[in-house]
Amino acid sequence: MRTGGWHGWSQTLADAIKLLTKEDILPSGADPVLFRLAPALVMGSALAMFAVLPFAPGIQFADLDLGIYFLLAIASLTTIGVIMAGWGSNNKWSLYGAMRGAAQAASYEIPLALSLIPPILHFGTFSLLNATEQQSGWGGMGWYVFSDAFWVAIPSFFLFLTASLAENRRAPFDLPESESELVAGFHTEYSGLRFAFFFLEEYAAMFATSAVATAYWLGGWNFPGMTLLAEGSAWLPWLGALAFLLKAMFLVCVMIWVRWTLPRLRIDQVMTLGWKYLTPLALGLMVAAAGWEAWRAMP
Repeated sequence: MRTGGWHGWSQTLADAIKLLTKEDILPSGADPVLFRLAPALVMGSALAMFAVLPFAPGIQFADLDLGIYFLLAIASLTTIGVIMAGWGSNNKWSLYGAMRGAAQAASYEIPLALSLIPPILHFGTFSLLNATEQQSGWGGMGWYVFSDAFWVAIPSFFLFLTASLAENRRAPFDLPESESELVAGFHTEYSGLRFAFFFLEEYAAMFATSAVATAYWLGGWNFPGMTLLAEGSAWLPWLGALAFLLKAMFLVCVMIWVRWTLPRLRIDQVMTLGWKYLTPLALGLMVAAAGWEAWRAMP
């Protein structure tokens, strides 16, 4: 509340300068290659996920036919970076955190991927751009959550958000870096810019998963009254980008809200929730979505 004056407005800037100027320490006994490569791999994979996100009409780095496949594959690389950081640090707390992260990612990647099957079956595409374009009906409110398959869409949406919290190591699933048990988990030995990479990766991944939820469930850049604008309007891409960012940032705020609200789970509770509850629920939703789409396609 003090740095910079009014409500501490420059505290974030001060923290950034501090991290950039702090000494970069290589612990004695650490593997120099793994220790240095881990934060770069984690940050690089988080930024690569932005390549297939459709921010607005005409604003996308790459439209891949298997866009969601690419995104899930790249997101898995962050787990490899976490394991490299834990093992390469030569610290038992870091290693414990890395093993927790590996077990958690292996458990929750399954319901995370399965929860995407209902919208993929509904739109018939793995392209986030194509799925977003199909939600432009009803005056810009043809979102998947408002479709005739809403009874499958809404549970799969909340399932995706829950699994993404675990995949991104956010509370109440932040076991790989639980301060009360493991000092700081897999990044205990990191300082300066390398620590900042782990910190920024977490929030970049939060936005990326929120953007996927926006594209598949919440209409992407589509907003009410969008069809009233001319297709060639110069304002359309900017308004679409604003709508997309507002939806994604709202979901990011929900993730932060969950962190404030719920206490951290035990590791056995995390595994139980993933394997005994979320995975069977995701399989059930996948079967229900497949049956509904097959019934819709009948003459």
